Amino acid sequence: MAVSLLAREVSDLCLGKPALRSLSVSATVAEALSGLKRSDDPYLSVWSCDHNNKKNYINNNNNSNECRCIGKICMVDIISFLCKEENLKNLPRALQEPLSSVLVSKVYGLVRPLEPHASLLEAIDLILEGAQNLVIPVHSPFTRKKLIHRTSSYSTLHNNREYCWLTQEDIIRYLLNCIGLFSPIPNHTVESLNIIDTESILAVCYDEPASSALPLISQSLVKQTSVAILDIEGKLIGEISPYTLNSCDELVAAAIATLSAGELMAYVDCGDPPEDLIRLVKERLEERNLEIVLELMEEESGISSSSSSFSSFSSSSDEEFGLGKSGSFRGHSTRVARRTDAIVCFPWSSLVAVMIQAISHRASYVWVVEEDGTLVGVVTFTGMLKVFRERVKSMM
Repeated sequence: MAVSLLAREVSDLCLGKPALRSLSVSATVAEALSGLKRSDDPYLSVWSCDHNNKKNYINNNNNSNECRCIGKICMVDIISFLCKEENLKNLPRALQEPLSSVLVSKVYGLVRPLEPHASLLEAIDLILEGAQNLVIPVHSPFTRKKLIHRTSSYSTLHNNREYCWLTQEDIIRYLLNCIGLFSPIPNHTVESLNIIDTESILAVCYDEPASSALPLISQSLVKQTSVAILDIEGKLIGEISPYTLNSCDELVAAAIATLSAGELMAYVDCGDPPEDLIRLVKERLEERNLEIVLELMEEESGISSSSSSFSSFSSSSDEEFGLGKSGSFRGHSTRVARRTDAIVCFPWSSLVAVMIQAISHRASYVWVVEEDGTLVGVVTFTGMLKVFRERVKSMM
């Protein structure tokens, strides 16, 4: 049954998914920033076609004019770009840079195309090869009508078709709904399944400059994990995650450039930044002669105008999923948008429990800690998918 499950077409997982909003690779950083603020999706797809040229857009059956999705862009990419010293000193110029300036360091293959008739097994294999998002064509009877009206720089149409994302989370959710077919594997501990990644942990001490974590933040975006914040004893006290930063606006670049890692956690935590940290950021901006950034913060009164739009959602407790165990360290039971609380499990937690916890918190990873909070490693969606892929392979 598990083998037949993975033979299902990926189009089954795309039902009801919204069409991708997109940007041309020729767009500016400012256009990307505007598009992200108007989108419900934290990522915008980036294409190598020109949506503003209607004639070229409609007649793109010629291979030389064919639209190709070459990547994706998110707020973390823009924040990391703006944090560079030369960009902080001249934000207006930086915002007019082409999007290719931000994408230049992106890893090849994070976004891969896949036809709707492909099997779920093929999708999993692409993810295990390094893909994060699969671009699936979506057939719609209204495509031609949309072609006439939707040719802006944020069009959803490419090659006269609409597309959607298929993500690791989508596949994990689908597998969780059929988890009984993989018995007894889901009840095994993550430790016994050997899926705790102890080699690729990205971590900084709480008193290190937040700017020193920037390369790690970029790596965590690729690895779809996070940057752990540790105390001097190596215990996990929080995290700086791409998910959190994607919920912020571009002015958080000023906080990253001036605060410590621990201070940054408090700055981007749920709610408005503390007044004392806002003052500290302004003082340090003055010391570094970054008046232009300071002026922008003054215009926003130290608080992003988009902060009120951050949504929150509740999730069930760790204990409900069997993750709780007596000890001095307690994993946080809820995660709210812009929350820096780390999501944790233990080496003895079952695979299914960790899957449920990750999905309920909309995270693609779960930190693994000992009872005293000492960081052991991380379990990712990719690691989970390897288990299911090997299980099916043994059945074939």
